[in-house]
Amino acid sequence: MGGSEFARDPLVALREGDHGPFEGFVRSHARILVAFFRRQGARPEEAEDLTQEVFLKLYRDAARYRQEERLLAFAFRIARNLWIDSRRRLAAAPVPGLLDPSAEVDAGLAPGAGLEEGERGERLERSVRRLSPEHRAVFELCVIEGLSYGEIALLLGVPRGTVKSRMFYAVRALRSALGDLLEERT
Repeated sequence: MGGSEFARDPLVALREGDHGPFEGFVRSHARILVAFFRRQGARPEEAEDLTQEVFLKLYRDAARYRQEERLLAFAFRIARNLWIDSRRRLAAAPVPGLLDPSAEVDAGLAPGAGLEEGERGERLERSVRRLSPEHRAVFELCVIEGLSYGEIALLLGVPRGTVKSRMFYAVRALRSALGDLLEERT
């Protein structure tokens, strides 16, 4: 039985009338879900709206929730489905991205270092965007969201071995594309 990092599963507690754990889950995971939607291509306002929809869906469906997996993985599956539905409704292609263009630059960097880091980041982002959608999804969920292979398998509805294979090929493709960049760092 999964749970979350909370002592008590927030949806089980909610179902039993205790709102505290669910409120804590919302506060501690809202930014993670907003970031997920932003990487998928959502505008900031849209990402916040979709995040609210995830929490509303969790709240409304608490009575039907089965505690079989970690709540965050369950929330990401809802988020993924909401994203797909929103794209279908809008009939618009997503504009994926890993880097938030509004992110602040570290003022403590030496002159020119920020530009160099920015170029490396852009190169990494381009390389990740070139991965197949299946490989990119696994890479982002594992590396950026910190989900386990088992959680990713549940989220994507594929066997755990498929997740491992996709991650292997994603990392191999990124190493190939970024080999010289990786060598500079060592």
